Amino acid sequence: MKEKFFNLDDLTQGIRRELGPGVTTRIFPGDHAMLSVVRIEAHAQSDLHAHEQEQWGVLLRGSGTRIQGGEEFEVKEGDFWRTPPNVPHAFRAGSNGVTVLDVFSPPREEYRVGGTGIHSPQSAD
Repeated sequence: MKEKFFNLDDLTQGIRRELGPGVTTRIFPGDHAMLSVVRIEAHAQSDLHAHEQEQWGVLLRGSGTRIQGGEEFEVKEGDFWRTPPNVPHAFRAGSNGVTVLDVFSPPREEYRVGGTGIHSPQSAD
């Protein structure tokens, strides 16, 4: 049963993935949803991308800019957002970096394994 309990700050847990320069995540997949604990270094930005899964994000630490659907939104700790399927989005961290908890439904199959990149190898998005 202990294998179903996790801690945000335990860097040994989860499936590790490098999403881009200064952008890393630890993935926790389930049957119907997937959590991703994303850390973005100060002033780093994730690539603009889209995918077929619905995504919710919660800014746990830091501040920055959520880029979504062609608009930019300044966000701070405690803010959260919904990204519908196939909407282009990215995140730019502020001066202290950020930790974001993303929730995907359904899970992103390419995130069930460690590695690099935001997109699946066969994805065109």
